[in-house]
Amino acid sequence: MWVAPEDKDPIQLLAPTRKSVGQFGAVNLGAGALVTQVAEKFDAITFESFLKKLLKHRAKGKRMMLIIDNARYHHAKLLKPLLHKHRRVLKLLFLPPYSPNLNPIERVWKLTRRLCTHNRYFASLDELKVALSKQMKVWSVPNETLRRLCCVI
Repeated sequence: MWVAPEDKDPIQLLAPTRKSVGQFGAVNLGAGALVTQVAEKFDAITFESFLKKLLKHRAKGKRMMLIIDNARYHHAKLLKPLLHKHRRVLKLLFLPPYSPNLNPIERVWKLTRRLCTHNRYFASLDELKVALSKQMKVWSVPNETLRRLCCVI
């Protein structure tokens, strides 16, 4: 297929910023529901806050196993009391180094970027946050898309 040449080069608008949006997230593999929490920075305090939020979403009588990478804040001493207190219902499973493809949440982040941010211009960081929060709201209830994405059929 032939395309006529353009008179001027196309211009891609970019937001003049290096700011970004960070979120903790966990997907329930059985139900296909996503739990997220926005974080300004990733450290032991914000991760502990996310764990507390996750525990509120735990089904009564069920255990929770989190597949996580080996980030420093996942191993922080600050987490020991919380993990000890909930040791019967919460277990952290650490992935081997350099294996993010084994973590189901990475598939969710990839699809989220494809659906919400690719080939889109956001004039401000707030517009990006709105787009992401709409998608997170859709996925906060059990759905087939996340179940299939995380290979639980």
